Amino acid sequence: MIYTERTKRAMKICLEAHAGQVDKGGYPYCMHPIHLAEQMDNESACIVALLHDVLEDCEGYTLQNLAEAIPLTEEEKNALFLITHIKTEPYPVYCKRLSSSPLARQVKIADLRHNLDLTRLGNEPHPKYEVMKGCLEDLLGNSLFCGEG
Repeated sequence: MIYTERTKRAMKICLEAHAGQVDKGGYPYCMHPIHLAEQMDNESACIVALLHDVLEDCEGYTLQNLAEAIPLTEEEKNALFLITHIKTEPYPVYCKRLSSSPLARQVKIADLRHNLDLTRLGNEPHPKYEVMKGCLEDLLGNSLFCGEG
């Protein structure tokens, strides 16, 4: 985690947005984005990790009000837009779309790894396990980016 005023603001929004939510393993949901943020090596990645599910899963939040509250850079706004899965969009299309942003890609890889961790989910695979696993493999194998795979 990178500790800055902006990550502190993102953390507060994360905690507020996910208050009372639990994940599929029964843990407080906010632990998931915090776990991702702990793996990130720069401020932008921490912010996107902390906020990556807010637009998708929480009522009352918009990209505009997040951008004003933090404030977000254009790169961060783009990554949050791309990492937000639109329910009607096929998951493989979504994964391909978000791979255009190195920042969104970095956070999504950590997100998928955590969501595919069966010990976190009480040894019950996520309903989209195979699709998510395929997306992770695609993101890791994407030769346009360096680092993994």
